[in-house]
Amino acid sequence: PLLPVRIPVPLAKGEPAEGYPWTWGVYRWLDGENPTDAADAALTREIASFVDALHGLELPDGPPARRGRPLRETQDEDARRALDQLRGLGLIDVDAAAEAWEEALEAPPWTGRPVWVHGDLLNGNLILERGRLTGVIDWSGVGVGDPACDLIVAWGSIPRELRPAFRAAVGADDATWARGRGWALSVGLIILPYYRETNPALAATGRRLIEEVVADHVSARPAERPARRSRLG
Repeated sequence: PLLPVRIPVPLAKGEPAEGYPWTWGVYRWLDGENPTDAADAALTREIASFVDALHGLELPDGPPARRGRPLRETQDEDARRALDQLRGLGLIDVDAAAEAWEEALEAPPWTGRPVWVHGDLLNGNLILERGRLTGVIDWSGVGVGDPACDLIVAWGSIPRELRPAFRAAVGADDATWARGRGWALSVGLIILPYYRETNPALAATGRRLIEEVVADHVSARPAERPARRSRLG
């Protein structure tokens, strides 16, 4: 009830058995569909409202989110491996992506209080009905940490011309925005070679993330480079 959209309600938790080595859950079904086009202005506002509400939750004892930790700790090794795998395939501008990644790693770290994050706000986890955001699924990465990881959605779902409005709505300062761009890039880099042959739709999502971040990196003016403080709270 603290969020503006529906989320899966857990009904039961299963234990490992019959050759399946993990716990598993049964959740209440949410009707709707995933977005297939870039968000319009209204959907952008709805996504921003969800992110802002989530990051503003005051719930104690949240577990640390894996994607709420620094980029260098969690993503650097896998991102560099993916860059090597993508080199020579002609799918992306690897040199530009590598340069953008190095820049993201230089962004000032999060120094504010840990906030609640979803951690995987890709199109496949957004639920729409008649073009409006009504649900968010796949909360396996939920926890508390740096809010930058939830800015992935800015490069995965929101068109370039609406990105400034989204950024203003969630209150992301220069450093947080730069880390968010790094999260979007690293997720794109990792999923593109991994799913290139087995899941073309998800691979296309990865490629879009990379291309959008690289385009931002190439066109960024010096004044848009990360500041040395982080004030999002």
